[in-house]
Amino acid sequence: MTTPTLSPDQADAWDSLAETFAGAGIDIVSEELQPPQPGKGRVVAVIGKAGSGKTLLLSEITRALRAAGVELISGDYEGKRRKDRRSLAILAPTNKAAFVLRTRGVPATTIHRILYTPVYDPEYERIAEWLTGTGERPVIEGLTETALDRAKAFYDLHASIPGALAAAGLRGSDFIRGWKRREDGLDIGLIDEASMLDEKQFDDLREIFPVLVLFGDPAQLAPVGQSGEMVFDRLAEGQKLFLSRIHRQADDSPILDLAHALADETVGFDAFERLVREAASRDDRVIWAERVESDLMARSPVLVWRNATRIRLIHAFRTAFGAPGDALLPGEPLICDGLELPLKHRKKRIDLEARGLIKGAQVVYLGPGKKPGFSRLHVIGAEEPRLSAASIVKIEMPDEEEPFIPYAARMGAAFLHGAAVTIHKAQGSQWPDVQVFAPDISAAAWSNRTEAGVPLWKRLTYVAITRAQNRLFWVTRARLARPAGLLSIDDLDVPVAPLALEEEAGEI
Repeated sequence: MTTPTLSPDQADAWDSLAETFAGAGIDIVSEELQPPQPGKGRVVAVIGKAGSGKTLLLSEITRALRAAGVELISGDYEGKRRKDRRSLAILAPTNKAAFVLRTRGVPATTIHRILYTPVYDPEYERIAEWLTGTGERPVIEGLTETALDRAKAFYDLHASIPGALAAAGLRGSDFIRGWKRREDGLDIGLIDEASMLDEKQFDDLREIFPVLVLFGDPAQLAPVGQSGEMVFDRLAEGQKLFLSRIHRQADDSPILDLAHALADETVGFDAFERLVREAASRDDRVIWAERVESDLMARSPVLVWRNATRIRLIHAFRTAFGAPGDALLPGEPLICDGLELPLKHRKKRIDLEARGLIKGAQVVYLGPGKKPGFSRLHVIGAEEPRLSAASIVKIEMPDEEEPFIPYAARMGAAFLHGAAVTIHKAQGSQWPDVQVFAPDISAAAWSNRTEAGVPLWKRLTYVAITRAQNRLFWVTRARLARPAGLLSIDDLDVPVAPLALEEEAGEI
């Protein structure tokens, strides 16, 4: 294969990773595979700030491993394991982070989808084997040739087994009997957004992958409860590969320029705001805004530091769109706050988590379900985003200790409103347009708090502004613009044949 043209620091990282893979019996230079090598597992971290080329390197390493014959494991379906198989999974901590990678051509899935694997009905497993090229075209009672053709066309386009079976007119409960904790290990795990990993996730991954490569940004916020430390901070220096060169877009990125200006110790908050104003005066990708745009909040939450600010903005958003006090409007954004299910319903929890309802998942409310307490939902970034689930929706109100609950099943998925989120919860996500509420950043600066020796306001600002893919709105005042129209769900992609999960995602 032809080694891609990389910068010197990327090339050094490439060589180190190639050596690591070769030690595990996978030669990406000569494209040769050997049986797994016994010995101690290996963890390597590729560390760099925004714009340093981590995603490019991840993409090229993925391409090289697949060209060498390493099988990509997606989490959807795995056929019968071959003795000579060498495997690879590309993972992210959240659906949105995995979705961001997929939009860049990297076939990523979530950590949950690899930790837990679906158990297929044997009859429908024959369809999966045929779709993946390891079996003959099956004859299934009740499925027409036309339905099989639809499944094949969907799989050829999207490479998703559940999506293909849904296109054939099947429901998840038809072909998935349950979920089980992965028992067999894989070979190589490439983990994006590794700054978000907590110790439990890291330990789980090390049980599965003898070779684990973490891609992380040291300037982001560490997981809550880890004292500002990330899992790759404690690796030996020889396990860390640093990317320092800034790989800019052809026309440069004013947002990246601002992000890297934060590294200058002489730049305080006031000086940084001057840099934002100067960038806004010469480039329309940075906007010095004196009010929050309510229309953007429906899909791109305002990023804040303080919970009180978040709640006030959510209340203002709902008021601006005329949302009733006792119900949600179709199109309102939600954030999954976890699953409120007893331990005895562990199988149901795994099922919902595997379908995208994990803590922090971004969801759009589509309307009430067929059963009381159910909500129809669109999970942003999930590979099959449509489902219906028993829901506990909590709307927090300013100056009220207890939230208002317009929808409450006895148990199920819990949600908070998603028109505004804390910067901590925004990690791993990106949106085309991002609004950052500057008065909160100012409050963090006045607090003089630090995290891992860095002023907290700088870490917050760095994470917040690097969530923006195209445009950054630096909002300077607590004002809300009137919406241009009504809330809508017309902008959401609709799958060819949405999975009908109401029967299996409900209360027990």
